[in-house]
Amino acid sequence: QVQLQESGGGLVQAGGSLRLSCATSGRTAQGLFMAWFRQAPGKGREFLVATKWIAHGSYVAYYADSVEGRFTASRDDARIALYLQMNSLEPQDSAVYYCAAGSYFSTNYHSPTIYEYWGQGTQVTVSS
Repeated sequence: QVQLQESGGGLVQAGGSLRLSCATSGRTAQGLFMAWFRQAPGKGREFLVATKWIAHGSYVAYYADSVEGRFTASRDDARIALYLQMNSLEPQDSAVYYCAAGSYFSTNYHSPTIYEYWGQGTQVTVSS
């Protein structure tokens, strides 16, 4: 079992930045396929970025078109945490942001259904 805990959300003005963190605990998180999603009120869970561990501390990231260039995901050397640097935030980025993880990579990485583990989310509010 893997537990995920997000942090770093808050209130920021449009144009500002936030850095979200996702800490893992439980069985080893090494090699987990990890991602960020968000969900705004009344909307479905939206894929943002997925990261696939390759080897030797390197990974590949797959971004949604809506955030590529503004959001950057990273994983630490021990692959036990996932981060999301969010720049040039806009009011429409306001949502609850979730960290997700799965044991096996899937080309369907944009679908929330393939992820086994979820954090409880952290609220991001961007004021205009």
